[in-house]
Amino acid sequence: MSAVSVSPLYLLDILILFWVMLGLAGLVLQRSKYVIAHVIFPLGALVSLLLAAVAFLSLGEAPVSLVLPFGLPDLPFHQRLDSLSSFFLILLGVATVGVSLFGSGYFRHMDGKTLGLLCLQYHLFLASMALVLLADDAYMFMVAWEAMALSSYFLVTTDHAIPDIRKAGYLYLLIAHVGAIAILLSFGVMQGGNGISAYTFDAMRGAHLASFWASAAFLMALFGFGAKAGLLPLHVWLPEAHPAAPSPVSALMSSVMLKTAIYGILRVTFDLLGTQLWWWGVLALTLGLMTAVFGVMFAAVQGDMKRLLAYSSIENIGLLLVGIGLTIIFHVYGKDALAALALTATLYHSLNHAMFKSLLFIGTGSILHATGERNMGRLGGLIHSMPWASVLMLVGVLAIAGVPPLNGFVSEWLLLQAFLLSPGLPNSYINMLVPVAAAVIALSAALAAYVMVKFYGVIFLGQRREKVLEHAHDAGRWERAGMLWLALACVGLGLAPVFVVGQIDHVTQMLVGTQLGNAATDWMFLSPVDTDRASYSPLYFLLAVLGVMGLTVLLVRRLYHGRMRRGPAWDCGYPAQNARMQDTAEGFGQPIRQIFEPFFKIEREVPSPFDTHPKYHGHTDDKLWFILYLPVKHLTEKLSAWASLMQHGRIHLYLTYTFATLVVLLIFV
Repeated sequence: MSAVSVSPLYLLDILILFWVMLGLAGLVLQRSKYVIAHVIFPLGALVSLLLAAVAFLSLGEAPVSLVLPFGLPDLPFHQRLDSLSSFFLILLGVATVGVSLFGSGYFRHMDGKTLGLLCLQYHLFLASMALVLLADDAYMFMVAWEAMALSSYFLVTTDHAIPDIRKAGYLYLLIAHVGAIAILLSFGVMQGGNGISAYTFDAMRGAHLASFWASAAFLMALFGFGAKAGLLPLHVWLPEAHPAAPSPVSALMSSVMLKTAIYGILRVTFDLLGTQLWWWGVLALTLGLMTAVFGVMFAAVQGDMKRLLAYSSIENIGLLLVGIGLTIIFHVYGKDALAALALTATLYHSLNHAMFKSLLFIGTGSILHATGERNMGRLGGLIHSMPWASVLMLVGVLAIAGVPPLNGFVSEWLLLQAFLLSPGLPNSYINMLVPVAAAVIALSAALAAYVMVKFYGVIFLGQRREKVLEHAHDAGRWERAGMLWLALACVGLGLAPVFVVGQIDHVTQMLVGTQLGNAATDWMFLSPVDTDRASYSPLYFLLAVLGVMGLTVLLVRRLYHGRMRRGPAWDCGYPAQNARMQDTAEGFGQPIRQIFEPFFKIEREVPSPFDTHPKYHGHTDDKLWFILYLPVKHLTEKLSAWASLMQHGRIHLYLTYTFATLVVLLIFV
């Protein structure tokens, strides 16, 4: 292997090492908050940009491999850079540029000692995610995966003095390790008992597993990576950990860390396992639909900004799994063009979600800094005091709601096209499932738009609900820079879908052996199959929107100029309007709460009609927590209590246990 062919891997390793060095520098320079905030974090953003550039230049090139002089004597670390890892490295790099720039301003008010430690954990988190994407053996993958889990755990528990944050961190770490065990077992099955040398991914690619063992490996991988992604019913950690973490950390966890799980599912299913079965796709499709609807339902009834965005991430993970399931089904039945379309929609949406969800999470961080409030019921009218944040977050809101010509529309449109263009498949049950799934996807998209109207309207529009909001300040320069970067990414990914699909083609060619870009011959029109069936031009759409807006303004000025008069707005009979009269977050979500009430565990406190200062309080919980997890918790506590009866700290009791054990062994052995 020539030195030139492995140079991208060397460059990426140098950049990852530079992240680690920046983290150590932050720990050493913890007394200089200015250097950490305004030098180290911007340098980290620069490293992210360079990493994305190297990965982009490697996209579509021949895979390159490297054996590192690390690990155990007979278990060295292997690395591999191919189109799949390059794509997710681009996602990691581009998203973390904006988040790190935002962090330069967001973290500057922290205590120096805490900031130095956070700087180390933050950059180790970035480095471990990159190493997960480059790992080419089970050993290195699991080491990087555990490093990612531990560093993110410490980031989640930054404010560990708060009991609820400690509980959220513990729950996250517990489910992360349960998932890691499942991933390790999946690698063990794919290794097939072929000796220590079969731990590399190359050996797993060459193994030929029977259908039973291949299915076992897939199911364990789906469980393990699903635990990290927030797949139903393994989602319970996500709405707890994301609100507990600092906003830039929440952005990284939602936008990038969850995608490492999607990467893992794609790597195992289409690369390491030599074959797929149709029912794998049906299972993934069904779980994805359930996760998507569940996530958007719970997002609609949330009153906490970050919990709403966390449940929205669950919904988007569901959409990604739907795309993976559809890809498996089409690929198994030889519909490779449609498999490429479904996979393109999945990868495109992964990239899109990383951009707009990072933007929204760091935007909530700006609001939290400005107001000290996460509860949307106490916000409102912030568009007047936070114009920069309101405009940039509007881009993210429109993107996640799937409004063209922004990026969220493109990937959701491609996913729906994959459903609508699907021909009759040999399996009648799947033929019945496909139109139902398409309807559920449309429902999820509509509810997602509803959630974003609530999110933006309650926070930024209307009147201020609290006096303290009068002193709210806009995002600082570093925060604006980070948000602007991500907003521009949302716009760029929306306006250049043909270019983006052309880059994704390298990944689809690698995984399913087919490209989608051959149907997108015109750079202005994106055509999943051909222009006669369906096409989309974001540029024409944008010009049409701008034209209608300009024509409207022109007509208003021409027809009404000079004949307008100003007067008080119609007050609907309420001359003394105040903030209490406008819709609240709870009120906005009430229709969804009523429609889907059987899926919620609702507690309400309704005021008496004679109460002079009435206050209504409603709390919505996840039934799955009480059905699945709480019984396990109680059982564990009981077993622990029984086990503690045997431990009294008395040596003669322990000697008695030892003697009894020896007697039993002598009798039965």
